[in-house]
Amino acid sequence: MKYFYKNLSIWLIIALIAFLAFSLLKGPAKVYHTIAYNDFLDKVDNGILSAVTIKENTISWSTADNTSYQTIIPKESTALDHLLKKGIRIQVKEEMKPHWFLKTFLSWIPILLLILVWFFFMRGSGQAGGGGKAMAFGKSRAHLVDPEQSKVRLADVAGVDEAKEEIAEIVDFLKQPDKFTDAGARIPTGVLLYGEPGTGKTLLAKAIAGEAGVPFYSISGSNFVEMYVGIGASRVRDLFKEGKQNAPCIIFIDEIDAVGRHRSSGGVGGNDEREQTLNQLLVEMDGFEANDHVIIVAATNRQDILDPALLRPGRFDRQVMVPLPDVGGREKILKVHARNIKIADDVDWTITAKGTPGFSGAQLANMVNEAALLMTRAGKDSVTMEILEEAKDKVMMGAERKSMIITEHEKKITAYHETGHALVAWMLPGSDPVHKVTIIPRGRALGMTMQLPQEERNSHDRTYLFNNLCTLLGGRIAEEIVFNEMTTGAGNDIARVSDIARKMVCEWGMSDAVGPMTFKPSDPLNGVPGQIMSEKTALLIDHEVKQLVQRAYDTAKDILTTHRDIMEDISQTLLEKETINHDEIKQIVQQHQG
Repeated sequence: MKYFYKNLSIWLIIALIAFLAFSLLKGPAKVYHTIAYNDFLDKVDNGILSAVTIKENTISWSTADNTSYQTIIPKESTALDHLLKKGIRIQVKEEMKPHWFLKTFLSWIPILLLILVWFFFMRGSGQAGGGGKAMAFGKSRAHLVDPEQSKVRLADVAGVDEAKEEIAEIVDFLKQPDKFTDAGARIPTGVLLYGEPGTGKTLLAKAIAGEAGVPFYSISGSNFVEMYVGIGASRVRDLFKEGKQNAPCIIFIDEIDAVGRHRSSGGVGGNDEREQTLNQLLVEMDGFEANDHVIIVAATNRQDILDPALLRPGRFDRQVMVPLPDVGGREKILKVHARNIKIADDVDWTITAKGTPGFSGAQLANMVNEAALLMTRAGKDSVTMEILEEAKDKVMMGAERKSMIITEHEKKITAYHETGHALVAWMLPGSDPVHKVTIIPRGRALGMTMQLPQEERNSHDRTYLFNNLCTLLGGRIAEEIVFNEMTTGAGNDIARVSDIARKMVCEWGMSDAVGPMTFKPSDPLNGVPGQIMSEKTALLIDHEVKQLVQRAYDTAKDILTTHRDIMEDISQTLLEKETINHDEIKQIVQQHQG
């Protein structure tokens, strides 16, 4: 039908253009000068006329100069006899009168054509609204996913085993509902997937669509919210109505925080469009009417700002955290994404997994893809460990800025700066081992010191955090010791030091003077109030933060001053090679320490 309407509209447009062209080519109608009947009789008597044309009650004629005249014959006139007596040639024309219906239809053709063209274009624009009707703003915009076209399966999802188990149980319920209902179990109404960006929440939803074998509706939370009041609530009603008609089914709402934020926290009053949409969603998920066999799966990375009424059991019975993968999970993810890429024998996925702490699944996939691109660019047949390491550096630190012009003085400052980071981290027990130091510009940084943890850390103690403060300050201190000057290169380091130190005092209770108390700042945009504190407490917090940073500064300065010879040797080696690894740093340190 879509192609039928499209072709019909094309022919209608062609017909309208042809009609207008015909009207233009036909030219203007012939102009007649009307004269009185008495003057006409005088012309007949004087022999001026030689031929006339009679059409109904009108007589017309033309003169030698092609001027046309006409006159109206009165009723019961003897003009015809008078013309015959004078010997004037008479031509009679009869007017063909069309049927009244045809005449009316022809007069309405242009208007009908315009209406049909308008209807076609409005119908085309209405299809995006999900209903295929003109102005269908209130129709659901959910996309029905065909299970046969969805190629993602649970086997393609790696590194989030616990989340997979929760999802597999939902799929199992949809495939074998009797097994659960016979045991008296109630079908879960909703499953909320939350976690850091790129951990695989949407990928899990795609796997559900491929595994479940039931209708799967996918929609983004932002598609519910419009500028017109009531449209979002109408779309929610239409979505659940369609879902109930096709039950059992799954409705997936991606980025649900766009519509599920705390009510009365960002709108004017409590009656804005977003809150009406949220209220309708709450009712549809668990209201007065039953909502059997329609399972809601939602994803968000901002669970903390969702409305409590949306998170309660009965609406989202299960809240599944999709965490950043650990070292074992990262290894599995790397192998999944490398299935279609030729990998060299020297690639050790365990080492690569250990070297990518904090990477999400999306970052790992991007790293493997970058390795494949580098392999193609280099004209090699397979991805080697060297290519994989280069791809990891590119994802972590950005592409090399080979065209960037750096003076020798700037290069020297960068070398000492990075050496300061590396040497402080090396000398402090409990710090993450230094993996690589480089002064090749990447992204916004002129250099980089990379540390890799020996084991996965789920929590950090005060010593580890204090060592981080010392390491971050080591670059600025090295510049001061060698050049007796400060540069802007330590700007990001100082920002991170300030953030970590303030969190240690205000959020993690790691200050003896402040004690185990929390003082988080307010977040008015998301409706999160801050803790009330006195002016005296605020001054105490500022004093503790400054004291903590100062102790870290003194510790780092003492290390770099004591081991000035090691710092000089590492810096010179870095200036020569531009990049040095853990073993090279270890060799330099051992030479000086005997």
